[in-house]
Amino acid sequence: MLKASLCYNIEEIKHGRKRAKQLEQRYEIENCKSFRVKDIFDCGQCFRWNEQPDESYTGIFGNNVMNIKEVPEEDGTYKIIFEGICEGNIEEICKRYFDLDRDYESIKEKLSQIDGYMKESIKYGEGIRILNQDLWEMIISFIISANNNIPRIKGIIDRMSKKYGNKLSFRGQDYYTFPTINELSKASKEDLRELGLGFRDKYIEETTKLIASGKVDLEKLRKEKDTKKIKIELLTLSGVGPKVADCILLFSDLKRFDVFPIDVWVRRVMNDLYIHDEDESKVSKKKIEELAEEKFGELEGIAQQYLFYWKRENS
Repeated sequence: MLKASLCYNIEEIKHGRKRAKQLEQRYEIENCKSFRVKDIFDCGQCFRWNEQPDESYTGIFGNNVMNIKEVPEEDGTYKIIFEGICEGNIEEICKRYFDLDRDYESIKEKLSQIDGYMKESIKYGEGIRILNQDLWEMIISFIISANNNIPRIKGIIDRMSKKYGNKLSFRGQDYYTFPTINELSKASKEDLRELGLGFRDKYIEETTKLIASGKVDLEKLRKEKDTKKIKIELLTLSGVGPKVADCILLFSDLKRFDVFPIDVWVRRVMNDLYIHDEDESKVSKKKIEELAEEKFGELEGIAQQYLFYWKRENS
């Protein structure tokens, strides 16, 4: 059950006058299934959400800063509470960003019928939802992610946003929007190196220039129906290899589920469960992709998230 969004001005009394602060909005979902904040934000698809002491998560996306928490209900379900400073109506923003109109219960039921392994991985990550994240931000974020770890990726993105993005304040804390193409195009390779990018500085500089010049048109990619054609175009970007391209396709607002990003965890889980090669490093990417397409079909990208999260968290 969805509740209508509530908007209210937070005001304070200062020197005898009321001074309006920013507009904060609230949105609730009751009896919620297939939505667990930890599963969504810790499954490897995003880098700008952080757990708070009360086990809620706060993050920034676009020009929105939001806090999300789960409240257990007596019937065993959860109420999800979204509160934040938003550029527009919070209900509409949440529905799009969290893909709330997609029936994940049906997706899980369909994938669970494949085999016991999928059923177990889905049970573990039952609350995963794949986010609709901005394509430009995902391109840069997953270039940064190559041969990197989550804390370091988050640190680089935060420093980049603080230097080139815009400040938003929420509940006494400052947050910074991800820099636009125009904002980041002003940065030199030396500027980028100061953020701790290492060898990735030239990739970010070159990719930003390509996109800023229009040689790679992001709006055209959004309109393209053929996933393979989009991937070919993404692979022309500096620092984008097959795995990064697949992550961009799956986790951005391109929303392509017919890809199967392969990293060390995915290679391991696919080999352990289905291939059984004594040396998993010798299992080819092509073999894994063909197997994933055969077993999971048009839902292979979602299946990848359940398997990846289950394997990584239980190893």
